[in-house]
Amino acid sequence: MSLIDGLGTPEPSWQAWPGLAALDNFDLHPLPASAVVVAPHPDDEVLGVGGTLALLRTAGVSVRVVAVSDGEASHPHSRTVTPTELAEIRRAEQNIALGRLGLGRLGLGRCEVHRCGLPDGHLDRYEADLADTLSRLLDERTWCLTTWARDGHPDHEATGRSAATAAGRTGARLLSFPVWTWHWAQPADPRVPWSTARRVPLPPMIAHAKRHAVHAFASQLEPLSAQPGDEAILASHVLARLTRDYEVILL
Repeated sequence: MSLIDGLGTPEPSWQAWPGLAALDNFDLHPLPASAVVVAPHPDDEVLGVGGTLALLRTAGVSVRVVAVSDGEASHPHSRTVTPTELAEIRRAEQNIALGRLGLGRLGLGRCEVHRCGLPDGHLDRYEADLADTLSRLLDERTWCLTTWARDGHPDHEATGRSAATAAGRTGARLLSFPVWTWHWAQPADPRVPWSTARRVPLPPMIAHAKRHAVHAFASQLEPLSAQPGDEAILASHVLARLTRDYEVILL
């Protein structure tokens, strides 16, 4: 059974856990010269650290998005949308979502998106290639934000490992973020390194911008059609864990 099957740990259970509220805040200062967020699928960067990216951008930090795959395998049993069509849809949604983050001219709509085009669902086969690509984009003045290498989704974990390799080579600061961890883990779960977890509080305008950005991913939030295989991927109980007024990163 996959770690991300079922309904997962409900958000009220997380909110009732004192340990989550007691996490120390992450200090964004001193700011990096640039930030590179590495997303296995088009939406992970917004779901995981969209608010953090908006805070960095409004502070004047250069932000670059690395889209590892185009998310074409999110509906493998669909008979209404081909993988090629779905990839096009998801790229467009990602561009719209990034445009909704941030404030005014310092939003993320014009940030560079580096598209790797690696096959969704098989990123573990390309870890070395991805690490080489990231090594060319990182340096010691850069923060590299990516999915946690034990997040419970194979693509998320492969991406996290590649980013860790690249950060180790270049001296970039690695900051991991959980996405599916909130689904399979329990409060105080010993499998999660809570001692390294930090909160990034989001001002109301940034939190609102993130939620607005999340709703750009219509192909994941709503059924593609009424046909079997076209069901929504990110149901409301999943979104509740990812659209709080703070984000969590792992140092």
